[in-house]
Amino acid sequence: MAKQEDSQFQSFVKDLHSKYQSLRDGTVANYIPELAKVNPDLFSICIATVNGDVYEVGDYNQLFTIQSISKVFVYGLALEDHGRDYLLTRVGVEPTGDAFNAIVLDEKSKRPYNPMVNAGAIATTSLIKGSDVTERLNRMLDMFQRYTGHNVFVDISVFTSERLTGHRNRAMAHLMLNFGMIDQNIDEALDLYFQQCSVMVNCHDLAVMAATLANKGINPITGKQAVDSRYVKDILSVMYTCGMYNFAGEWAYNVGIPAKSGISGGIIAVIPDKMGIGVFSPLLDSRGNSVRGVKVCEELSQQFGLHLFECASNRLNFGS
Repeated sequence: MAKQEDSQFQSFVKDLHSKYQSLRDGTVANYIPELAKVNPDLFSICIATVNGDVYEVGDYNQLFTIQSISKVFVYGLALEDHGRDYLLTRVGVEPTGDAFNAIVLDEKSKRPYNPMVNAGAIATTSLIKGSDVTERLNRMLDMFQRYTGHNVFVDISVFTSERLTGHRNRAMAHLMLNFGMIDQNIDEALDLYFQQCSVMVNCHDLAVMAATLANKGINPITGKQAVDSRYVKDILSVMYTCGMYNFAGEWAYNVGIPAKSGISGGIIAVIPDKMGIGVFSPLLDSRGNSVRGVKVCEELSQQFGLHLFECASNRLNFGS
């Protein structure tokens, strides 16, 4: 991007942050006790292009747990471990109008509906390869490192909190065990799932991770391949149709960008071949999506014609 455009876009991001800083709608997630302690005023926006340019404003270095955004990347790892045909025998790709933590499976196939809801994510996580729990955890952390470009760690207090209060997730796991969608090692699968949700990231990390998917699986900062490029279309497809839970249809209609939210307040959005967007604000709406995050993505999409089906050319020529 030219210097003048670069400066203009940074100013736009800064103005966007100022516009929604005063928005106080929503509540902080409280069903996981550790998440209820977060400062509701935290707010950051970060955008990373496939060329490695980064635009960021607000609390973009503030660490938080990745939560359900992790589902996107663990799904990619499971695809690499088993391939799409096998994975489809365990986890579907259909959107659902139910809440993300609904205890429900597809009536006909008995699979979880998709890998972006809790049941599907637990099934996906249970498929990560490794000789023991330590190897599986290390492989998962190594995968996140490829996306972020640096070492990541699990917040033990959040992991413990999730483990102690995750009764609905245990119920889902037992239901899937009953239908043969996961194996007998329920506790190991659930612990790894709770650990993946408790990985610490910041808004800058989210943008780089999203930009990596936009860049065919290659981290635009480090140049390293984070995920096999042939699976990026699978990841983005389920993000587009299922990533925003029971808001996915409205999101696809109004914003039109593959995205994933998490109850800690993060949202990632991917514009293929262009850029990745990360937003963090812990105030959530009734569906578990960041209120400020949704507003920011809506405005970015509308202002720059980022909707996948937008006819007009993008106003800013990212990544070229």
